[in-house]
Amino acid sequence: MKNIGQKLGLIIRDKGLMKRILFVAGALIVFRLLSFIPIPGIDALKLEQFFSNNEFLGLLNLFSGGGLSNLSIVMLGVGPYITSSIIMQLLTMMFPKLKALYHDEGEAGRMKFTQYSRILTIPLALIQAFGFLILLEKQQILPQLDVFGLITNVVVIAGGSMLLTWIGELMSEYGIGNGVSLLIFAGIVARLPGDIGQALFNFDASQIPFYLTFLVIAIIVVYAVVVITEAERPVPVTYAKRIRGMKMYGGISTYLPLRINQAGVIPIIFALSILLFPQMILQFMQNVQNGVAQAISKHGLALLSNEWFYGIAYFVLVFLFTYFYTAVTFDPHAISTNLQKNGAFIPGVRPGESTSQYLAKVLTRITLVGALFLGAIAVLPLIVKGIISATAVGISGSAVAIGGTALLIVVSVVIDLIKKIDAQVSMREY
Repeated sequence: MKNIGQKLGLIIRDKGLMKRILFVAGALIVFRLLSFIPIPGIDALKLEQFFSNNEFLGLLNLFSGGGLSNLSIVMLGVGPYITSSIIMQLLTMMFPKLKALYHDEGEAGRMKFTQYSRILTIPLALIQAFGFLILLEKQQILPQLDVFGLITNVVVIAGGSMLLTWIGELMSEYGIGNGVSLLIFAGIVARLPGDIGQALFNFDASQIPFYLTFLVIAIIVVYAVVVITEAERPVPVTYAKRIRGMKMYGGISTYLPLRINQAGVIPIIFALSILLFPQMILQFMQNVQNGVAQAISKHGLALLSNEWFYGIAYFVLVFLFTYFYTAVTFDPHAISTNLQKNGAFIPGVRPGESTSQYLAKVLTRITLVGALFLGAIAVLPLIVKGIISATAVGISGSAVAIGGTALLIVVSVVIDLIKKIDAQVSMREY
C-alpha cells in the first residue's frame, strides 16, 4: 500500500504525467458529449424496440460506445477504422512489400502503414453509414430521406467516425494507452450505471442463486484473463564476452519474454467484425424488393442465428486470428537477426536460422494455449446465454452475450493502461 501511495504521489506531483492523464480524461468527455448529439428525425420508441431485440446491433453499439443506440453523429464509433486495420493486416500476408513496410522500415514505415489504414477508413465509413441509414429507414425508425438529406447524413456520420479516430490517435500520442481501445472502454463503462439500475429494477429474490453464479463466473473470468495476459515463457539469452581495449563486455545472461497471449484482445475484435459484417449485409438485403435477395437473406440470417453455428464459427475465428495476429506482430527472423548482431545467442541453439526456427516453434506452442483460452472466453457467454434460455431465468440472454465480450475488453484495456502508467512512473523515478 505504501508503494502504491508513493506512486500516486509521484503521478500527482509530475506535471507532464498529469497533463497526459488529464488530456485522456478531456478527450473521453468530448467523446461522451458527441455520443448524445443525434441525427434529426428519430422515432425514439421504435429505436428502443429495435435495439432491444437485436443482439447484432447490440454488439455494434458496444464498439460505438453507445452512440449507435442514440443514433448520434458518432454512431459508427471506431468500427470503420478497426475494419480497415483488419484489412491492412490481412494484406500484409498477401503483399511482401506491405509486410516489409510494417516490419522492416521502423517507425517511419509503421506511420505510413497507419496512414494507409486511415485512408481506407473513409470509404468504409461512407458505405457503413449509407447501409445503416437505409436499414433504419426501412424499419421506419427514420423518416423517408430525399437524396440531399441522405447524402448529408452519410457525410456527417462518416465524418463523426473519422473525428473519433482522430481523437483516439491524439490520445495515443499525447495521452497514455491506446486511444482507440480507451474509446471502446469508455463506451462500455458508461453503460454500467444504466445496466445496474435495470438489474436492480428487475430484481427477483428467487433468482439469487443465478445472480451469485454469474458473479462467481465473472470473477473467475477476470482472474483468468489477468493471469493469461501476464503469463510469459522466458527464453534464456546469453551475451558473448568481447574485449575492447582494456575492457571486457558481455558475458551476461538474461531472457527474452514471450507472452502466451501476444495478441491481447485484438482477435476477439477481429472475429466479431468478420461475423457482424455479413449480418449487416444480410439485414440490408432483407428489405430489397427482390425474391432471390430476400431468400439469400432469410437463409443466411437463419444460419447465423443458429447458436451452435455462431458459437463454433466464433471460436474458430478467434483461434485463427490469435495465430494470425501473433505472426504479423512477432517476427522470429528479425529477433534472431538482432540477437546475432548484438553478439547474443540462446544456449544450445546455433545463431541465425536455427534460432529463428527455435523461436517460431516455442511461439507456436505457447500461442496454442493463448488461442484456446481466448476462444473459450469468447464462447463462454454464449454457453451462459443458452443456460439462461433453457432455465427461463428472467435475465436478458443477449445482454449476457454482449456483457461477456465487454468484460474481456475492459479487463484487457485496464491491464494495459495500468502497465503503461507504471512504466511512465518508473521512467520518472530513474
